[in-house]
Amino acid sequence: MTTTALSYKSNLSKFQSLIALLVLCIVLSFLTDKFFTAANGVNVLRQVAVNVCIATGMTLIVLTAGIDLSVGSVLALCGAITAGLLKNGMQFPSADLFIGFTILGAVLGAIIIGGLLGLFNGLVITKFKVPPFVATLAMLTIARGFTMLYTGGHPISNLGNNFAYIGAGSFIGIPVPVWIATIVVLLAVFITKKTKLGRYIYAIGGNETAAKLSGIRINRVKLIVYSLGAALAAVGGVIVTSRLDSAQPNAGISYELDAIAAVVIGGTSLNGGKGSVWGTVIGAVIIGVLNNGLVLLNVSPFWQQVVKGGVILLAVIIDKMGDKKE
Repeated sequence: MTTTALSYKSNLSKFQSLIALLVLCIVLSFLTDKFFTAANGVNVLRQVAVNVCIATGMTLIVLTAGIDLSVGSVLALCGAITAGLLKNGMQFPSADLFIGFTILGAVLGAIIIGGLLGLFNGLVITKFKVPPFVATLAMLTIARGFTMLYTGGHPISNLGNNFAYIGAGSFIGIPVPVWIATIVVLLAVFITKKTKLGRYIYAIGGNETAAKLSGIRINRVKLIVYSLGAALAAVGGVIVTSRLDSAQPNAGISYELDAIAAVVIGGTSLNGGKGSVWGTVIGAVIIGVLNNGLVLLNVSPFWQQVVKGGVILLAVIIDKMGDKKE
């Protein structure tokens, strides 16, 4: 094969997710005239923003050849904590002490707790050598259980108009969740492209043994990425809770699958060491557009799951075929 042909093939592989998104948009625009409208575009972006936040954190984890199945439950727990702090503050009856929280305080409190949950995941994985799949699967159940205990199995509602602005408001015509997701993505791109941490993340995913021999502190990097991943899930929890004006105990179910799907469809290898945050953004948009298109076409929710699963399976097969050729 000539150098030109190889270069063409490399560029085609690099932009395959973007090409798939464009083809999907063109097909849907022919199938329904409701798709290509400004209102629907804003709606898709608003819905995609939460997945972008979660999937960005998931990308950092997958790049180290890890996985986090607990982000959906962490999202629910942190959303409930945000709502609880706003609504009831912190009460210490034995000391006759009550601490009220501002919106900023409640949001930061939830994000810190999310980060600590991720840190716990990282400690279990690095110190006790528990496979990421098992450790985070356990956290999935633990965090969901704590959510039920904290909320009593009931929604926490009526959180106020100011808090609702985070999930339902707009700034210069663009939904606030999109602004938040944009900031998250830009920070993640900066970390992966411009910092030592980013280079270490790729090095660990590419060859952990070689990275260790070269002096990289593997455990420290993994603790950071799992903490960041859970903290970004908490950000998603804040957005969802704000948009619904309510913390739902069953929020975030299957969000981890959407996040992993966005990462894989965006071209990040499940074997680690290869991929990008921008690819994940495109993957999240593909899932959002696909969901939106299926709803506009009145496709049964059951068939929507089948189609989404098929797309994920296809993305994984393409990923594996690419690894095999390399």
